[in-house]
Amino acid sequence: MPPPGIRAAVEPVMELTPEQLAGQLETASLQPAYLIAGAEPLLVLEAADCVRAAARRDGIGEREVFEADAGQREPDWDALYATFNAPSLFASRRLVELRLPTGKPGKEGGALIAGFCANPAPDVVLLVTAQEWSRQHGGAWSEAVARIGKVAVAWPVKPHELPGWIERRLRSRGFAPARDAVLHLAERVEGNLLAAAQEIDKLVLLLQDAGAALPATGNRASLHPLDMSTLESLVADASRYDVFRLVDAAMNAQVAHVPRILAGLHAEGEAVPALLGMIVMELHRGAALAHVQARGGNLAAAFKAQRIWDAKQPMYRRAMQRHSPAAWEAFLVQAGRVDRMAKGRLQGDAWIALERLMLALAGPGATRLFAAS
Repeated sequence: MPPPGIRAAVEPVMELTPEQLAGQLETASLQPAYLIAGAEPLLVLEAADCVRAAARRDGIGEREVFEADAGQREPDWDALYATFNAPSLFASRRLVELRLPTGKPGKEGGALIAGFCANPAPDVVLLVTAQEWSRQHGGAWSEAVARIGKVAVAWPVKPHELPGWIERRLRSRGFAPARDAVLHLAERVEGNLLAAAQEIDKLVLLLQDAGAALPATGNRASLHPLDMSTLESLVADASRYDVFRLVDAAMNAQVAHVPRILAGLHAEGEAVPALLGMIVMELHRGAALAHVQARGGNLAAAFKAQRIWDAKQPMYRRAMQRHSPAAWEAFLVQAGRVDRMAKGRLQGDAWIALERLMLALAGPGATRLFAAS
């Protein structure tokens, strides 16, 4: 005991990454409590799924969920207290989930969690998840969880960390990726982990459709090679073309890809006005950046103001090398003409006019293509 008047030092909470927690859950026995929090919803969700899977493995079939509703009202703390203190009716052990979107249980909730952790019910495993987290979110309740269980925090993945995360995920899905393929995917998803996960899942399906068998484990010897050419061929063969790919192709001067992507969009029944929203937004960004560059302004600040992620900036720089500010303004005028054609307010084929617009963006000084529309 410390001398009177001297407060004992509080040990810092030992945090795991979601990946570390998942690894421990594969072999370790379940702890009485878990806290999984962070602003990366995919990582929080998958880490929580690992706890649920471990609970099922240990024979826990009963699960109760308490959460704040859409109006952000607090969970029913009285009901949660009763659950902690009531024996299970259907199973020897239960998984009790507490979902806190803000990561703040408040005074009453914090005291309830800390009280449970001080004397955990032998038939309850507590799983607390939160969608927001910072150093200020922690407190006596989270420290109490850490003393009897595990705390995993999904901190935002920084741009320089994203390629490593993508490579690890590709390997976990049976791929042995080349560095250029990893960087291409990182540039494409712009920091969105959910989008990256979806792209990787799509690659798995495409490769399986092509007749390849991916290994069920991450055995290095059995991984399927994924180089840039394989990645591009799989993406090119995908039945789903999207407007993001169309814009990327045009901005990166991939002239041959533009008609093929547009044909895919047209064949799938996409409407021209639905595509124009994203296209016009990118054209406005390009025009604003081109004007800043032309007057010798701070281009780095302009990229930040336009919320353009670092990995996407080279694409814009290449496009600005091809086109003057006046050309960007001409693109916007043409986009307006395409929109009016699509809505029957101007004579012409909107799909042909849109193709000419995107080819003009992809090619150097190609605004003359507009004259034929």
